Amino acid sequence: MASQDPLTQLFTLKPPESVTEMRSLLDAFAGFMNVGLPEVGAFHEAVPVHEGVTADVIVPAGAGPHPVLVYLHGGGWVCGSPATHRKLAHRFAEAGYLVFNVDYRLAPEHPFPTPLEDCVEAIRWAHREARRFGGDPERLAVGGDSAGGNLSAAAAIELAGEEACPKAALLIYGVFDFASIGDMPEELAAGPLAEMGEKMLEMMVGAYLGAERDQALLANPRVSPLRAAHRLPPSHVVVGTADPLVRQAEALVKALSAAGVPHEHHVDPGMPHGFVQMEFLAPARPAIDRMIDFLRRHV
Repeated sequence: MASQDPLTQLFTLKPPESVTEMRSLLDAFAGFMNVGLPEVGAFHEAVPVHEGVTADVIVPAGAGPHPVLVYLHGGGWVCGSPATHRKLAHRFAEAGYLVFNVDYRLAPEHPFPTPLEDCVEAIRWAHREARRFGGDPERLAVGGDSAGGNLSAAAAIELAGEEACPKAALLIYGVFDFASIGDMPEELAAGPLAEMGEKMLEMMVGAYLGAERDQALLANPRVSPLRAAHRLPPSHVVVGTADPLVRQAEALVKALSAAGVPHEHHVDPGMPHGFVQMEFLAPARPAIDRMIDFLRRHV
């Protein structure tokens, strides 16, 4: 029997039942997702940020100073790394952005608030060190997908008013309000796939926030940044209609609108969670191009 292609394997393998299995699965497909890296000016791997935290620094081609993007990878707060999101980070560098692709510490070994605090410190560090790599610290944005979208929004709120405060945020299918994380369209909330998704979600959220979570924790803006959306910079919100987190994006956009925060909201028909990294899906590159256009207008 012929072996399955990687994409078929990705969608037919037994869902991971532990954090260890999740990490192994994501690492196994990182090479597939990151084939054909765009050309950039320079690549510096695992540059020390502070204790336990590093960042891959991707320098654009051409003369600086370059605008800066601090990228926070997804992976449910429990997996992922700069290596799993290398091609996406390179896309932004290809477009002229000095990218700091952060390797923050992960749950359950390092539960909340450590991943968030790592990301906040990484943004401060990128602001201090940008000139060393040809960047302009006064033109700094933050962005991330999934758990990284949550961390990007929470970190931007934490830094509001500081010198290192991001001027814009890319919020890619993130979790923005943990109290309503189970709210999803009816067509996505039924069937065996939804049940498997709920188990994986609890595994990730439990690792990050603990098995017992009170309402005060869920309402903390450091956990649920929607609760302080008025402190966000101009934001570009991306999600697909087949993503269980589609209503998370809708709720954030509603809060941004109420607060008068400039924002864009793009919902790609039929696209699943994680689609921006899946360049074999036609909407992926246009979604990246929209984000680059947004950054050019705000940073």
